[in-house]
Order: sequence, then structure tokens, then C-alpha cells
Amino acid sequence: MKRKLLALTLSALLLPAAGSALAQAKGKISGDVVKIGVLTDMSGVYSDLGGQGSVVAAQMAIDDFKAKYKPTFKIELVSADHQNKADVGSNKIREWYDTQGVDMVTDVLNSAVALAVAKVTTEKNKIMLNAGAASTRITNEDCAPNNVVHYVYDTYALANGPGKAVTKLGKDTWFLLTADYAFGHSLEKDTTNAVIANGGKVVGNVRHPLNASDFSSFLLQAQASKAKVVGLANAGGDTINSIKAANEFGLTKNQTLVGLLTTVVDIHALGLQTTQGMMFTEGFYWNLNPETREWSRRFFAKHKKMPNMLPAGAYSAVTHYLKAVQATGTDDTATVMKKMKDTPINDFFAKNGKIRDDGRMVHDMLLVEVKKPSESKEPWDYYNIKQVIPGDQAFQPMAASRCPAVLAAKKK
Repeated sequence: MKRKLLALTLSALLLPAAGSALAQAKGKISGDVVKIGVLTDMSGVYSDLGGQGSVVAAQMAIDDFKAKYKPTFKIELVSADHQNKADVGSNKIREWYDTQGVDMVTDVLNSAVALAVAKVTTEKNKIMLNAGAASTRITNEDCAPNNVVHYVYDTYALANGPGKAVTKLGKDTWFLLTADYAFGHSLEKDTTNAVIANGGKVVGNVRHPLNASDFSSFLLQAQASKAKVVGLANAGGDTINSIKAANEFGLTKNQTLVGLLTTVVDIHALGLQTTQGMMFTEGFYWNLNPETREWSRRFFAKHKKMPNMLPAGAYSAVTHYLKAVQATGTDDTATVMKKMKDTPINDFFAKNGKIRDDGRMVHDMLLVEVKKPSESKEPWDYYNIKQVIPGDQAFQPMAASRCPAVLAAKKK
């Protein structure tokens, strides 16, 4: 009996100490190392959008953070090619979380891959700051706001700018050429909604496989539709090849091309002669102001290309994450996520950016028009800024959210 009483007494004394030790462990950085992964398309149709450029940007963020904030913890970077395959991406991220101690993953370019990676990230209670994938499912039906942030852009924002602006110019009939997977489907849907909301009509659409080898049959259908606008609900190499083929077919003589996910890298590949006058939404432009130019020229020195919104967003996301870790003294997911949501984002990529309850990072977007060759003053000087779209107008309003966590909170 005395032994039992002694054991109970010791347990009572040790419990607070154990709880304190647990709390202390939670307040520390695991292994004294913060490990960041860049999962991207290194060799496929989207490699010029993110790829090695996102790896370069993430390393720049780490190097700049170390130089400015002098962290006491180590920071390591790993990267991998998901090959635009959801199973490859989810297997790689599971390996990173289980055996390599990765705390946060970014880029995740490709919506199908991102949706698969988000599930593993939630299961393992890690953090994904998505810079590259676009589908609005990431903050709607498949949202995971305790673990996943949609950081740079999405199909709603990409569709909203040109869907409104181009339709209001009187170009009110559209035909959509769509990449046949999650990203393309979301962009097609959001563009259709934007066109209809602004008095236009989508008269037809056709879907093509990712990394299509021949766009002739798809463009013949677009041409036959007589639509005033042919919207390209694709990206990367597919967008470049669509635009090339459209010019070869003479489609642009009578119809307007709108690349719904087009970046400065695509314009550089195609040239101003081919792309002049095109309008689309961008999340970043290197030549916007002195701050964007300073960072972009540093990036160019390392990568030999000017950045589009994906590497710029990856840099911003990594920096925001590391600042939260530094401020809280831990890599605990819940603690770091709370800090990131509580802290406005102010850098060359975003001003007064804010992570909402659905995981959407809200920031201004740009409606741009590609310059004529005679207007360009230097290499990569390709855009006229037609409109700065405030974040609360650029992205889907919270009132329209289909995120289960947001809907549940509304019911309380």
C-alpha cells in the first residue's frame, strides 16, 4: 500500500515536469534544422514556369534570410522533379516527410500533383505553400487551411481579369482550348463564369491532353466557331505551342487570343511580334518598380532569365515561412501557420498580403497587355500595365467559398 502511495506521489510530481518538457520540445526546432523542399516540374511542359527557377528563388530566400536575420538554426533545401505525375509527387513528398525531415514544401507546380501532395501534407501535419498550382479546388472543395496555403495565383484570378476586361471591349463570344486535367478544368469553369458575368458567352470548347504534340485539330474547331476570342486554358509549353500554331493557321487575323496563364517567360520564347496586344493576368512583373527590378536582376544573374510570378512567389513564401519560424522559435506546424496568418506580407512580391481562413493568400494582381516591338526599351521589357486589380477583387470572395472548414465556421 505504501509503495502504491509512493508511486502515485512520484507520478503526481513528475507529470508537471513531463508536461513542461513536452511543451519545451514543442517550442523548439526539430533537430535544430528547418528543411524546405521545392517539388516542381524540372523537365516537362511546365519547367520554364517554375522548375529550376523556383529552386534558385528558394535558395535566394534562404541566403537572404540568413544574411539579414542571422538565425541560430540551420536551414536546408532539397528539390525534386514530380514529372507532372500525382503518384510521383505524393510518393516523393511522403519520403521527404518520413525520412528526410522536411518541414515545408513549396512550388508544387501542377494542380493534380498539388492536390495529391496536399493530402499527404495534411496527413503528416506539415506545411505546403503552393506557388505553382492553380486550381481553385485547393481553397474550395479540397481546402486544408491548417496545412496548405495557396500563395501566388489561382484559376479564379487568372480568369477574372481578362474575362472582364476583354469581354467589356466588345469581344463577347469566346471559345476555350483547355488542358484536360484539374488545372484546365478549373480555369475553363472560372473563365466561363467571368465571361458570362460580364455579358459574354462561351460558344464552345475543346480539351487537349497535357503536353499535346499537335494543336491543329483543336485550333480548327476554334476557328470554325467564329468566336471573337479564343481563350487558352492551358500553360507553359502547351500555351507556347498553341500560340505558335494559331499564328501559323492565320487564326489571329480574325480572332483574339487570350492566354489565360501566360507569363513573361512565354512572351520571351515567342517574341513580341507574335504576342503583341495579348492581354492576361499576372501576379508579378519584374519591371514594375525599383524593388521588383532589384530582386529580378539578382535572380537573372543566377538563372539567366527574368522571373515570372512563380519563382518570385516561391521566394516570398519561403521568406514568410522562415520569418514565422524565427519569430516563434519553433517549426511546430500549428504555431507557424498561426504566425503566418497573423502577419501581413510586405515584400517586392506582395504589399499588404494576407492569408485568409480558407488558405488563400490575397494580394494585388496585374492585368497586362503585351507591348508592340517598337514600345519595348530593353530585353524582357514586355508589358504595359493596364490595371492593378486589388486582392479583394482579384480572388474569389470568402462569401463564395466552398471550403468545408469555412462553411463549418459559418454555422457556429
